[in-house]
Amino acid sequence: MDAFEDAIRLPIGTWVRGFIDFLKDYLGGLFDAVATVFTAVYDVAAWVFTTPPFWAIILVFAAVAWLVKGWKLAVGTVIGFGLVLAVDQWDNAMLTLALTVVAVLIATVIAVPLGIWAARSQTVSSVVRPILDFLQTMPAFVYLLPAIFLFSVGVVPGIVATILFAVAPGVRLTELGIRGVDAEVVEAGQAFGATPGRILRQIQLPLALPSIMAGINQIIMLSLSMSVIASMVGAPGLGRPIVQALSSVNIPLGFEAGLAVVVIAMILDRITGALGAPRRPRRPAAAVPGATAPGAPDADRAASVDLAASVDQAASADKTPATV
Repeated sequence: MDAFEDAIRLPIGTWVRGFIDFLKDYLGGLFDAVATVFTAVYDVAAWVFTTPPFWAIILVFAAVAWLVKGWKLAVGTVIGFGLVLAVDQWDNAMLTLALTVVAVLIATVIAVPLGIWAARSQTVSSVVRPILDFLQTMPAFVYLLPAIFLFSVGVVPGIVATILFAVAPGVRLTELGIRGVDAEVVEAGQAFGATPGRILRQIQLPLALPSIMAGINQIIMLSLSMSVIASMVGAPGLGRPIVQALSSVNIPLGFEAGLAVVVIAMILDRITGALGAPRRPRRPAAAVPGATAPGAPDADRAASVDLAASVDQAASADKTPATV
């Protein structure tokens, strides 16, 4: 029985290790360059969040929260950051925030264009979908093994593992948002003579923005959750006291550090959620007999057609008027 099992066993793990050895041997310079760039970007982000006094950081986030949502979110942001400061986790929280910002920016730069490409090409979508399934279902700890081997111990493998873990929802929701744009609106833009680039920038992306922002929101949440695991390979931040609390069974330290992660997650979630929420008009339109109720599908389509009409105005500006 053992001989039969050995005969049919696939040494996939050995193949993966051989592939990683191949990458290390022949693309070691490339990985060293990536590590240098990631380290430099993280150092800049860490300097931005750790150099100013705590009250300046709180005021900036409160101002952003007030602009995108209102005074209630601004007050909640001040209270949340005040709680982080009160439990003496401010420095670790800023380092975690720096790692999260770097990972989210890189993951977003990868996810949004890839999602647009997948939405416009069924072949790309068919190729990308199983890769995303693999990234989403693979246990988070597994990402750390090749990251350590390729980038050594430190903040870089933590950033790389966080990007791989968090990028999938951004791609999926961007593709979903672009595909969900009403086909009649796109056809209206084409009828007005708009180029595919104008249709993408002025019709599809604005209408798909709530879905895209939901994807970025998920990237942020997954990046924060992965930042704790990334501390096991040397990444700084709130993950270190949490791991330390686990090893020493220090319940107060673990709860305080975990609470700081929750506060940062809630603040970023509310801000990005407000950015992706559709804007409502300040004054309701006057009621017209026989008109469609606000929020109805026909009203949304009419608003979308108005957006497509703006493309016609932009496109007509590039055209020379015909001679009568």
